[in-house]
Order: sequence, then structure tokens, then C-alpha cells
Amino acid sequence: MNARTPETEVQAGALPWRLDREALVGWLREVDEDRVARLFATADAVRRERVGDHTRYRGLVEIGNDCQRACLYCGLGAHRRGLPRYRMSPDEILGAAHEALWRGCDTLVMQSGEDPAFDLERMCGVVRRVKAETGLAVTLSLGELDDDALGALRGAGADRYLLKLETTSPHLYRRIHPAAEGDGWRTRARMLRTLGALGYAVGSGGMVGFPGQTFADLADDLLAYASLGLHMVGIGPWVAHPDTPLGRHAARLSAPPGWQVPATVAMTQRAVALTRLLLPAAHLPATTAVEVVGGAEGQAQSLERGANVVMLGLTPAPHRAHYDIYPNPARALSRASTEV
Repeated sequence: MNARTPETEVQAGALPWRLDREALVGWLREVDEDRVARLFATADAVRRERVGDHTRYRGLVEIGNDCQRACLYCGLGAHRRGLPRYRMSPDEILGAAHEALWRGCDTLVMQSGEDPAFDLERMCGVVRRVKAETGLAVTLSLGELDDDALGALRGAGADRYLLKLETTSPHLYRRIHPAAEGDGWRTRARMLRTLGALGYAVGSGGMVGFPGQTFADLADDLLAYASLGLHMVGIGPWVAHPDTPLGRHAARLSAPPGWQVPATVAMTQRAVALTRLLLPAAHLPATTAVEVVGGAEGQAQSLERGANVVMLGLTPAPHRAHYDIYPNPARALSRASTEV
């Protein structure tokens, strides 16, 4: 990947913005509401100047929920019992792609767990059909794949790939993954570089406020996104899932008072605003997790604080109810309606 070095200052009117680690921690901890409002206004101005004053809509289809990983925060993990597993058929995926086109999306995002029965030939065929039948850009988020698979999917027409780093701290990564996957952050960082070399537009991101994350950890994440030169960065608040180890033991694993980052929409919006200053031309979604925690108001507010993308959920029922990464009232309602 061709890394873009983050500027150390961003000129916003007459105000210079330092963006080193110390300054980022300061902004994340800022208590002066006027200064925070100025940060948000600056991020909004940079957004308008660099990516335009309109919201981009992506159609999101969650094509499968089977996963061989056992991430300690995720409701799709292999350790989860009692969750019905599914894989959407190519025709179901194409139906969602056509709906995305009809709804005015310019991109179809295909997301899944890291499927232990991943079929590369089948997936390449789906990508080709989406491109041929709709002309939509294709973003994939399928977990860690080897170089050959990534190259084949790129050859089939995939435009972008999203792989969350989750955290750039090796220590914290080990805290939220089983011991066998403790060094996985190195694999993910290498894969992000491989994606860039293959010609993908590369996306990553992480969580705000999961237990143990400090303000310095979050600042390091933002600097890493900039140094990687990412084209997309998805940042959302951590949402506790009661059926996961991290959800059950959050209090015990949290950083000391004053150090722990809060898992709030407001803190997430600060992280997004700072990312907008670090990566002025990147696409930054007002994530689904923001909507879950802060409602439609929180999501709309995020679009005035640096974000420029909204994901439209197009996963068909009853599958939608079973893509249970974290508690989502809309998904719970969908599950209830299918059980009537």
C-alpha cells in the first residue's frame, strides 16, 4: 500500500490543528464544549471541501453468519451456541444488489463472518454477476483471506475490501481474542498492505470504548489509519453483547476511571471528526452501531461532524435477524416477526 503520511497540521480558517498523539489525546479528553463544537465544525468543513456536500449510500447485505473465529466481543463467534447459521444463495445476493441499485446506492457491500466453508469460485461468480447486472461498485468484508483469494476476487471485479483492525494495540488485541489468535493484528496489518498492492480501495476501522481501551490507545488507532492511507474508515461505539465473554466481563476488564474511553456516540463522533482531519478525502460512515446507540438522530448528527456515508441494510428476512454481532432492536423486531 502506498502510505500517505498524515499532515501534522490542518489549516482551518486561521486555526492550525496539531494532529500528533498528544494533541489527539487532548481532543478526545476535551471538556470545553465550545472547543469540541469547533472541532466538529472544522471536520464538517473539511468533509464538504474534500468529499462533497452530499451523503453517499451503500447497500449492505450480510451474506452469511457462520464464522470460524471466536472474537470475544462478537455475537457471531464460533463459541456462540444456539444461533441459527445461514449462507445466502447467489440469487438472494443478486436480489439485494438490484434493490441497492433501485434505492440509489452506488456500492454493494457484501459482509460475512469468516466462513469455514468459504467457496472462492462461488464468491468470484457472485462478484461478476453483481458487476455485470447492476454496474455497482463492490466492497467485500469477508475476514482474513490469503493473497491468492484476494487476487482472484480483485480479478473478478471487486473494487474495495474492508478489514477491521479493531485495535492497533497488540496488548488489547490479545485481550479481545482467544490466545490462539493473539498475534492476529500482525496478519491484519499485512493483509491491508497486500490489498493496496492488489489495487483495492482499502478500508479498516475499529471500536470506540471497548473494555480496556484508553484515550492513548484510541489516538494510536487514528494515527495508524492515517499512516496506512486508508480510503475508508469505519468507527463505531462498542456495543456489549450479553452472550459474549467481553459483554459478560466488561466491568472487570475496563481500564481505571479516567483512563477508560466511554463507548458513546459523542466520543465516536470525536474520533470520526479527528479522522476526517487526518484523512480528509476518506469515506467515513455514520455506522450502524452509532444508529443502534444513538438512534437516527445520532446518525444524522454524525453526518454533520465529518462522516459522509450511510449503510442501508438490505439483508433479507429472516437472515437479518440472525446476523447478531451485537444487540440491535431492529434485528430483534425482525426475529420476532419471523417467529409469529
